[in-house]
Amino acid sequence: MTSIRHNPGPQRPHADAVLDAARACVLAVGVRRTTLTDVARRAGLSRMTIYRHWPDVRALVADLMTREWTAVTAGVRAEDPVEAVVAGVRALRAHPLWRKIVEVDPELLLPYLIDRRGASHEAMLATIEEMLAAGQASGRVRPGRTAPMARAVLLTAQSFLLSAPTMTDPAVSLGDLDAELTALLEGYVRP
Repeated sequence: MTSIRHNPGPQRPHADAVLDAARACVLAVGVRRTTLTDVARRAGLSRMTIYRHWPDVRALVADLMTREWTAVTAGVRAEDPVEAVVAGVRALRAHPLWRKIVEVDPELLLPYLIDRRGASHEAMLATIEEMLAAGQASGRVRPGRTAPMARAVLLTAQSFLLSAPTMTDPAVSLGDLDAELTALLEGYVRP
């Protein structure tokens, strides 16, 4: 289990301003064309201030993705884990930063798909486990270890997030696929 090395927080002065500036830069030109100089200029800080906390754009963007994805998933928490996961997939799929990265810099996501988990994965797994445990306590989720269940749910949701757009055409919409994701998860987690 590997998390990203950089975690924005109170130990980083100006972290929100830097991440906001990075978000604006990535939305404007993509990750590959964003430089720490551009981010510093947009944040109104010196390049050295940024370099002290982030060695390169990829490290900065990793922290930005963590902030953005965890904010999205925190915003869609629901009592029912199936509804929450499907809503999270929809919300991430519609997120402007997600769309920009998928359209312009999809290779940035590859390490998180085949090599390691990132901090956002860890946060999502913790949230899903918590929802599954609450569902078990209320009888709405089947018994079992929540850790492997959460991973299976996240893997399923991740595939629908990343690949569902490739499976749409005039006969099958994203809404249709979201309904199938709901059916899959219902069949998996319900008693």
